[in-house]
Amino acid sequence: MKIKILSVILFGLILSNCVGVSSKGLFGTGVSVAFDPRTVGTQIDDSLMQKNLAGRILISDKKYLLSIKSKVLDGKIFLTGKVDNPEEKLLLTKLAWETKGARSVRNDIKIKEEFNFKRSAKDLLITSQLRTALIINKNIKATNYQIDTYKKKIYVYGIAMTSDEKDLVISEAKEILDVEDVIASIILVEDLRIQKD
Repeated sequence: MKIKILSVILFGLILSNCVGVSSKGLFGTGVSVAFDPRTVGTQIDDSLMQKNLAGRILISDKKYLLSIKSKVLDGKIFLTGKVDNPEEKLLLTKLAWETKGARSVRNDIKIKEEFNFKRSAKDLLITSQLRTALIINKNIKATNYQIDTYKKKIYVYGIAMTSDEKDLVISEAKEILDVEDVIASIILVEDLRIQKD
C-alpha cells in the first residue's frame, strides 16, 4: 500500500515538473510555448543551441553558472550578466559565435563593479514596474518578453506579433520614472525565418 502511495506521489511530481518545463521560455520565464510564433522545429533548434552554449560556457568556467544568462531566438543569441574583466566578455562572445547555427550575437554583458544596494534596488523596481505595465496592457503579450535592468538601462528581449506591439513595449519602458535608456532586442514575427501556420 505504501509503495502505491509513494508511486502516485512520485508520478505526480514528475508530471508537475514536466508542465513547468514546457512553459518556460525567454531566460526561463518569457515566451511561453502557447504564444510562441516560432515553429516547434525552430523552438527545438533554438533550445538545443541554447543548451549547447550554456554547457560550453559552464565548461569554460563554473562561476558563469549564475552570473551569465543566454537566450537563443531564431538563431540569434543574446547574452546578459556580469563578468570580472573585458577579456571574459570577449571569451563569452567568441563561445556564442562558435555555436553551430548562430546567426548573430548580442552581448549585453557588463563588467562587474562594487555592489551598490541602492542602485540594485532601483533597477529591480524599474524591472517590476515595466513587467506590470506589460501585463496590464492588453495589446501586449507580456509572456513574450524578458526584462533586465542595469544602471537604469532597460534591456528588453522577445518576440512582437506586430510592429505596433514592439513600439508599445518600447513606449511603456520609456515612460517609467528614472529610466535612462531602453535597449530593445525585439524580433518581429514576420522577421522569423520560419513561422507557425
